[in-house]
Amino acid sequence: MTTIVITGASDGIGAEIARQMAERYGVKAVLVLAARNVAGLQTVASQCNAVGARTLILPVDVSDQSQCIQLIETTVKNFGGIDILINNAGLIAQALLQEVETKNLNWYEYVMRVNHWGSVWCTHAALPHLLASQGRIVAVSSLVGLIGLPGHTAYCSSKFAMTGFFESLRTELIDSGVCVTIAYPGVVDTQIRAHGLNAQGAIGELSSLNEKNAMSVEECARLIVQATMRRKRQVVMTTKGKLGQWLKLIAPGWVDRMAIAAVKLQRKP
Repeated sequence: MTTIVITGASDGIGAEIARQMAERYGVKAVLVLAARNVAGLQTVASQCNAVGARTLILPVDVSDQSQCIQLIETTVKNFGGIDILINNAGLIAQALLQEVETKNLNWYEYVMRVNHWGSVWCTHAALPHLLASQGRIVAVSSLVGLIGLPGHTAYCSSKFAMTGFFESLRTELIDSGVCVTIAYPGVVDTQIRAHGLNAQGAIGELSSLNEKNAMSVEECARLIVQATMRRKRQVVMTTKGKLGQWLKLIAPGWVDRMAIAAVKLQRKP
């Protein structure tokens, strides 16, 4: 059996990764699906069960360290170990820094807790078991974890933190048999922007990103699953993202202009 833990598994990229892992492993799959949306988890679990996979759904808020630890402990108690940990839970936020009042800056910390610390806490708790299985760790970051995007200072900083943490962890584990894969999606056709945080820290529809050529969630998940199976270091999912990595070294000003062109913000004078 292959035991796979997926955070943020109730919809979007995490749900599709679960479905594709279930298809790939079939009756050999044990999928531990974690998120806050229990109804969504139940739907995904039913879809995975239909192709023979075993599932366990656990309501988890990754911004709470104790819940991250409990997720891993419950998984090990039920299935004896962990083979793959997919850190996918995430929250998007949008605001020009000058629009954020001091009293509202606390939601910057919350974004960091969900996107960065949730991954750190889950990975730390799971690491002894992944070392035992010589397993795989996956971090679903973002292109904005490589290149800053205007109006997304909170989101970008959390994803840059993820990138630094998992790149460092990869070097620590280089001779352990555990691989670390970092995924860098661009704009993906999911509902994440329908539940983002604005300048006041309130949840609402965010629409500044240019979504004309958004990647399908199926394709994004396919690339992540493929990279996981091949134990790749990273997967950068768009041509512009790959180009941006190189241009950042030789023509950083161009990269800044590319980032500005990627959003539709009304900027204050």
